This record gives sequence, structure tokens and C-alpha cells, in this order.
Amino acid sequence: MLRSLLIPLSALALVTPLSAEDWPEWRGQGGQGASKAQNLPETWSETSAVTWRTELPGRGHSTPVLAGDQIWITTALEKPASEAVAKEKLKANTGDQPVTVMDSVSIRALCLDKASGRLLHDVELLNVKEPQWVHQLNSYASPSPILNEGRLYASHGSFGTACLDTRTLQVIWKNEELHVMHENGPGSTPVLWQDKLIVHFDGSDQQFIAAFDTATGKVAWKTSRSGEMDPRPQQKKAYGTPLVVSMNGAPVVVSPAANWIYGYAPADGKELWKIPYGELGFSMSVRPVADDERVYFSTSFGKSQVIALNYASRSTPEIAWRNNKNAPKMCSPVLAGGLLFYVDDGGIVSCVDPKTGEAHYRERIGGKFSASPIVADGKIYFASREGVVTTLPVSKEFKILAQNSLEGALMASPVAVDGTLYLRTDKALYRIGK
Repeated sequence: MLRSLLIPLSALALVTPLSAEDWPEWRGQGGQGASKAQNLPETWSETSAVTWRTELPGRGHSTPVLAGDQIWITTALEKPASEAVAKEKLKANTGDQPVTVMDSVSIRALCLDKASGRLLHDVELLNVKEPQWVHQLNSYASPSPILNEGRLYASHGSFGTACLDTRTLQVIWKNEELHVMHENGPGSTPVLWQDKLIVHFDGSDQQFIAAFDTATGKVAWKTSRSGEMDPRPQQKKAYGTPLVVSMNGAPVVVSPAANWIYGYAPADGKELWKIPYGELGFSMSVRPVADDERVYFSTSFGKSQVIALNYASRSTPEIAWRNNKNAPKMCSPVLAGGLLFYVDDGGIVSCVDPKTGEAHYRERIGGKFSASPIVADGKIYFASREGVVTTLPVSKEFKILAQNSLEGALMASPVAVDGTLYLRTDKALYRIGK
């Protein structure tokens, strides 16, 4: 169901362009987890270097986004299903996964003041009755929103996609037309390209990629995945996030899905190419990274491997190298200083040569990981589910610079802007630093 609300033209004219101190989407400006922030705090704890700590209502794993003096973050207020209803519903859980079942969920956008951490606004985006279950490592508010020119875009897969005017606090449009069986709950974060909001829908029943018109919320295009799938439904699903890359002077949506990575034209969704992984790969929640020559990504679950695709001066990319040692299942890689870094779910960090895939080191930092790392201030920040942030230098030499702890699990990725770190735990949002 599509719903639209009209807002005054004068409100649309109040547009503030992004600055270097803004973090408009999950992995920052450019979408690759890189920040220009400097002079970040080196040590912190619950009792030191914390500018403010704000407890958040509801539950969610989405990464906060920042523009100007506001922080926006999504959360979900959950009403649990009765034991009898949950038991009946879980008969369809063919994956035998540890999941939670809700009677209803209210997905909300929260706005905090950047200076004080005070909660300014709490706006309902979507209200979902009898939603699909979610995995216990997931949440009903895991996909991160996008801020752009006074609008907040939030896509939650089969639960719906919404656009909020951040000045009037009106939901401009909602689209609840597209549905798949996520099995573990939605996890794909959208990508914004011109007037299109591009989203993955890779369920166990059907798999496609779609784009919403940012002005109206109508489906601009929808393209089914064309690659042959594993016959088992659980091996067809995925939770990846696309990345738009310029290939031969034209924009291409690089889209990781189950068993295949695809390239699409962002304007109309035309499939440009597809490449098989060669080994089973599914349930990825990663986003690729890219330099001027190659795209790098993990195939996640199944026979996990990190793959590099050569795309420079090619109509169809080709696999440059693949590495199946300590490939991450949930965490995206990051490029820094001519090196590729990634951490597997069990806390082993790899630093590899992006040209060859050969490892400079593979070392354990401890902990379990779902959040994607970021690079800032000459360091890589890895946030664990135990609430520990480990910092390593951008270097071929392994060295732990610091390990700092907060109470609660870190499922959301860190944010680094203007000499400050923002960390969302399962309990609160922290501002750390000046």
C-alpha cells in the first residue's frame, strides 16, 4: 500500500548541503566506512571521555546518521506475541534458527540534539501487524536510514519503506507493496542514487532488487535476480547492501546476492552483468568496497570467501583473486592506505594486499563481530558484540593501539565525525570525545 502526504513547497526549499562533519548513511559519505575525522579520542569508558549517554526507547541495530546539529536513528517498539501464537507461527521456520516473534512492531525515527544528546523527536514511520520473525542477532530496526536534503529515507524490507521530512516531521510517503520472506528479518540498507532509492529484496521465496522514486515513493523499477539458485530456500536469501561505482564512465549498482554478484544500471534496473561465486554463498549482510580498479566483498555464509573483482576498462568484471581464510560473514571490509582490512565473526583481523589478496597478517583481537569497521584518523575501529572497540593502525604491521569497553553489545557500526565518536550499544547512544 502506498500512502502520500503533501508538504508545503517552502519547506522543501530549506535544503542544507552536506558538510565534512555529516554522516548521512550507514558507512558514511561515499558508503565505504571511511571518515576524514581527526584527533579522535584514544581511550574511554563508561566513566571517562563520554560527553553524553542517551538511553533509547525500543530496540534496534541501525547505525545513527548525522546532518548539521541533529542525529537520526531508527528503533522498533515491540509487542511480543503470545506463547501459543509464537509456537504456531514458528512451525513455518524451516531454517530452525533462534528467532523472536512479535504481535506488532512500531518502527520509529528518533532525533537527538548532537550537542546535548537530548531526545528531540520520536516519529512513527511504519506500524507492522503480525510481522515476520527476526533472528536473535537481528532486530526489527537493523537497516540504517539515509539523510539527504532534509529527508530521511528508511527501508525495512517487507515491513515497508518510508520517507520523512526532517523539518516538518511529516511522513511524506510510505510504500508497503513489496514483500519477500526474509527468514531472519530484514537487514539490507538502501542506497540513494539521484532520484532513486535502491533496495535489495532477497528472500527465501523470491529475490529481486527494486528502486523507489524519492519524490513519490512509487516503484520506479524492479528486476528479478536471474542467476541460478541453490534449490534449498534458506540458501537463496541474502541481506547485502549495494554500492554504486563508476565503471567505464557510467554508474553501476554493484549488488551482492545469494551465490551471485550483479551489476545493474541505476536509472532503469537493467542487468548489465552477473558473476557466480563458484562456491555457495548466502545470507550476506555486507556491503562491498571499491577502489579505482577492483571491488571487494565477502560471500558470507556457506563456503565463505573474500572476492576481488577487476572492473577497470572491462565491460564485465572478472575475478582477480579469492581468499577463503577468515572471511567475514557479517562485517563489511574497509580500504585504507592501500590495504584491505576485514574481521571475521570470531575476531580474527586480516590485512591483505588488495592487488593479490595475500595476507600481511591475520591476528586475533578477541570478541565476536556483527558491526562493520570504519577507518578514521589513521586507525581502523572494530566494534564487538561484547561492547569492546579495538583500534589498529593503518599499517602492514599488526599492533593493538587500544581496547575500550562500554556496557552493552555493539551491533551498529561506529560513526566518526569532527573529532568525535558515536557508538550505539543495545542500551544507549554515546557521544565520545570533545
